[in-house]
Amino acid sequence: MLEAAEPELDPEDLVHFSVGDLPRRGYGVMGEIRRQGKLCDVTLKVGDHKFSAHRIVLAASIPYFHAMFTNDMMECKQDEIVMQGMDPSALEALINFAYNGHLAIDQQNVQSLLMGASFLQLQNIKDACCSFLRERLHPKNCLGVRQFAETMMCAVLYDSANSFIHQHFVEVSMSEEFLALPFEDVLELVSRDELNVKSEEQVFEAALAWVRYAREQREPSLPELLSKIRLPLCRPQFLTDRVQQDDLVRCCHKCRDLVDEAKDHHLMPERQPRLPAFKTRPRCCTSIAGLIYAVGGLNSAGDSLNVVEVFDPIANRWEKCQPMTTARSRVGVAVVNGLLYAIGGYDGQLRLSTVEVYNPEMDSWSKVGSMNSKRSAMGTVVLDGQIYVCGGYDGNSSLNSVETYSPETDKWTVATPMSSNRSAAGVTVFEGRIYVSGGHDGLQIFSSVEYYNPHTATWHHVASMLNKRCRHGAASLGSKMFVCGGYDGSGFLSIAEVYSSMADQWCCTELGFCSRELTI
Repeated sequence: MLEAAEPELDPEDLVHFSVGDLPRRGYGVMGEIRRQGKLCDVTLKVGDHKFSAHRIVLAASIPYFHAMFTNDMMECKQDEIVMQGMDPSALEALINFAYNGHLAIDQQNVQSLLMGASFLQLQNIKDACCSFLRERLHPKNCLGVRQFAETMMCAVLYDSANSFIHQHFVEVSMSEEFLALPFEDVLELVSRDELNVKSEEQVFEAALAWVRYAREQREPSLPELLSKIRLPLCRPQFLTDRVQQDDLVRCCHKCRDLVDEAKDHHLMPERQPRLPAFKTRPRCCTSIAGLIYAVGGLNSAGDSLNVVEVFDPIANRWEKCQPMTTARSRVGVAVVNGLLYAIGGYDGQLRLSTVEVYNPEMDSWSKVGSMNSKRSAMGTVVLDGQIYVCGGYDGNSSLNSVETYSPETDKWTVATPMSSNRSAAGVTVFEGRIYVSGGHDGLQIFSSVEYYNPHTATWHHVASMLNKRCRHGAASLGSKMFVCGGYDGSGFLSIAEVYSSMADQWCCTELGFCSRELTI
């Protein structure tokens, strides 16, 4: 017997009913059931501490338990599971988080929570703990935070702590953490080009303070330590009156030889080429920092310029520098090892791939290796001593290509391209990554944002800006990234936006000046 066909359902007779907050309320109810000790089917044990929970909640919220309970591991059938090496209070907090999505992080629990989150594969909590530590970096704790970040393989936190140490070296060198560092760490630190010091004399004083802290054990290390300090950059009077007269230096013939080498640098210029290059290379913040350089650009007639000027905010005056060898507008500018690089740009006829470098000590320009691609209006930043150029315009189209330059080898290398072609984008280093915001591809202006992770050589998208913009300024300050001004296709903007990576969210703030095109 044939069954009658069911009548076709009228869409008007179909109603979809949903309760949007049911999952949230459901987790709340399960948390209350757990507090009452009901329906729990697993106990987690750490030492003498035991915590009851529901497998389904742990598996749904914590990747470690999801793998354990859904892959037929031995523990999935055990009523009690021993959690080796975890802090009991951290485990309890993370179990509670699985039920209510809330976690209170403070100075006392942040390290144990980060370790527990790492063990349980809770990357979002691990990132939140890293952000907490990063926002509270201080000259007295940054070395310990860096060591902890290295142990926990938190690359962004490690890079942030490293940058903080370099930027605040003088204050860091006065801390107990610095004085307790092993020799290898101090040697590596005083060798860095990135140290923010007013003079090399501050590096010398830091090294001597470290040796004197445990003189008997550390005095034999002084010659090697002193060999990494750029004594030729010290004032002759300081070499004679301070370095040469120090009792640690006087009683060590290798140290005396290093002092004589530095004095010869000042007294016998013909011997200067014999010194290793790093000995006379300024730290990155001794020549350029504190000054504002205006490089190239356009005049009122629209002609590209080779003019360079420098502003001293203390003296409140502008001065002309030696002009570039090539006129450049829409030029990329970067500072590495106390040298100013002018990269690519437009000379009025062609887009350029050439690069020249300015030595402020000599007030002179010299050419270095050219990029693989000609480009103007690209984003330029420095990360880990390497120059990165992102996107730009080659005269025909906007680019998504990225190149990186090593001052040590004078070579440009092609890096992973961005996901979008971007010209006149905002580019800045934030939390150890390169963030590229907005820009245009010749057809449309973007609000999208992506960042480059140098450890994985990959690009990732984050939340888009609230406003599309190009030709804007971008900069990071503390735990926030800022974009300011720019052009949205109809006019210049007076609105700035602030980005928080922890929330992956932008919010607006009004600039206290007129709308404009900005470069930071």
